[in-house]
Amino acid sequence: MRHSPLPRTAWGNLPSELSGLVGRGAELAGLERLLESSRLVTVTGVGGVGKSRLVLAAARRTPQERSCDGVRLAELDSVRDPALLELTVSEALGLTDHTRRPPREVLAEYLAGRRLLLVLDGFEQVVEETAALVRELLRRCPDLRVLAAGRRPLDVAGEAVLPLAPLVPDEALALLEARATAAGAGAAVAAAGREELLELCARLEGIPLALELAAGRLRTLTPAQVLERLEDRFALLTGGARGGLPRHRALRTAIGWSHELCTPAERLLWARLSVFAGQFDLDAVEYVCAGPDLPVEGVLDLVGELLAQSLLVREDTPAGARFRMLETVRVYGAGWLESLGDAGRLRRRHRDWYLGLATWCELDWFSPRQHEVAALVEVELPNLRLALECCLDEPDEAHLGQYLAGTLWFYWAGCGRLTEGRHWLDRTLECGGRAAAEYESSRLKALWVLGYVAALQGDATASMSALYACRDGAARGGNAVAAAYAVHRLGCLALVSDDMARARELLGAALEQYRAAGELNSNVLMCQVELAMALAFLGDLPGAVALCGEVREICEERGERWTKAYALYVLAYAALDAGDAGEARRLLTECVEINHTFHDLVGLVLALELLALVTVAEGDPAEAAVLQGAAEPLWDGVGLQLFGSGYFNAPRLMCRERAGELLGARGYEAYAAEGRRLSRDALVGRARYGPDDAAAPAQRPVLRGGSRGSRTPRRAAAADQPRE
Repeated sequence: MRHSPLPRTAWGNLPSELSGLVGRGAELAGLERLLESSRLVTVTGVGGVGKSRLVLAAARRTPQERSCDGVRLAELDSVRDPALLELTVSEALGLTDHTRRPPREVLAEYLAGRRLLLVLDGFEQVVEETAALVRELLRRCPDLRVLAAGRRPLDVAGEAVLPLAPLVPDEALALLEARATAAGAGAAVAAAGREELLELCARLEGIPLALELAAGRLRTLTPAQVLERLEDRFALLTGGARGGLPRHRALRTAIGWSHELCTPAERLLWARLSVFAGQFDLDAVEYVCAGPDLPVEGVLDLVGELLAQSLLVREDTPAGARFRMLETVRVYGAGWLESLGDAGRLRRRHRDWYLGLATWCELDWFSPRQHEVAALVEVELPNLRLALECCLDEPDEAHLGQYLAGTLWFYWAGCGRLTEGRHWLDRTLECGGRAAAEYESSRLKALWVLGYVAALQGDATASMSALYACRDGAARGGNAVAAAYAVHRLGCLALVSDDMARARELLGAALEQYRAAGELNSNVLMCQVELAMALAFLGDLPGAVALCGEVREICEERGERWTKAYALYVLAYAALDAGDAGEARRLLTECVEINHTFHDLVGLVLALELLALVTVAEGDPAEAAVLQGAAEPLWDGVGLQLFGSGYFNAPRLMCRERAGELLGARGYEAYAAEGRRLSRDALVGRARYGPDDAAAPAQRPVLRGGSRGSRTPRRAAAADQPRE
């Protein structure tokens, strides 16, 4: 199978370097030598010793010729469910797959033949699963290299291990001075003697995280005072025996000492923040962590104090500013929270916040903020996963998991996350069984969303089973809205199965049921678009245009873009059928942009293939072949070409036939191969602006006047169901 290469504009997804690497010159050089000779290198060491910073520095220095297909970072520290390991790595690669293939199989096929460096950071909690994945990927992908960071090796054959020791004294001193200056304590460091600072570094054993925590304290304490307090804590740890200090005492001491120096309110917030996974924002902190003993109006100042003490870090994301707690610090806080006996209540508070967030996002999906909603859910995915796990931990609360998994339908279906959506929907429904009557609506929602996701994956059996269960349950309980969704998705299944008459019947009935129930959202508008598709394929183009014109008007009024893209596809289909290739191109260009924004592979590949056919009609078979070739790899992520649909496949087959006749078989294949080499970003730019100057019309076959009189996709599909 073929996959498009990683975008050159996103050669790596490494985070920007907020503070430079201090010291580690010898270790960095050694790591680079190991990367030259070994395909798997693991940097090991105690928490806080600087493993992540070192591997990122090495990854940034990787020669592009050695990893010409990219350097990609997968952060695994928030992965607690082993079943999500492969999906997390897929996300890091920017890989979207709509099929039911095992994610590991998708990864192996995608990476085969690619020269890529994959960085895996923080795999301790899924070490066995990570080792098995890396072993298989290295076996099947000869040009793949893996750079990992963890507290222990992966124990995979051929692994080169670099144990990372603490900093040597001079480097430790340089780091302490740099971080203290950055924290506004440069004057205190300058006033202290070198020997005193070296003694402080020695007491902290040269561990970078311990040094950074101490540097944050130099704003209010002198180095001598810091040393005195550390001596007291060492004595407490060892009962006063200097020779009996535990291994890696410095980090535990520095974290514990930092904890003691926090105010009671700061310690309480630290503990409560440990319930978050990955990044989180201030609104979530205020809801989850505030209470009678931690007033909400004081939370912002407390967050600022934890930031100043290097216990939190601030990160900018597409969804705005977020905070993150380093894993070593989070684990300490989690232990403290358990000792307070408050962990269960805080996890439920966390779950409730993300239930509310998902509810709000579902409502806001039908608004001008649709793109912002997609970015927000992407950033919050680790916490949403944690909330789903929390729902499944308590059998009596499985209905909350069903509600949450169902409410995220727009993300699973609209943002290319079908595989993960299927995972959570299956789990919540298996765990929950038949719900109590008051929670039946949550189960029915999860069922119709499962039916929808399975249909898009080409799994007709699972889709029908879930949708019939939803329909029957809705009939028993008198749930008109759930009944409408079940009928709608059965109609969608008929549509992609080429049963246009049944699709027209079911989709028309669902639309009437939606209107009777007063339902209006993206799903309802999509039902109208799908009905228009059925009408168009059955020859009623005026009816299809009327339906999609109405959808387009509502979408523009509401700011909805995802459904609008599908309406534009139908309108472009009708415009091409009417001979207006220029209008079809304008519609499809916007359609491609929207689908790309939301990572909707189904919509993107359909629009590209119709655009390729438009390009043939405009007289440029070479560019049409390029677009057609670029669309081919996308099908690997979607599955079989619309599950074998003759109607949806007609533009692709017609484009291949027409362009092949004009270019010849070898010419067509040469241009198609050019398209297959395009990254997705480059492909979308090409669809918008056409080929670059290197492929000017003088160098490419262009037929002026188009190709009028040829069959249209509708006539081709109706006349002779196309086949490969």
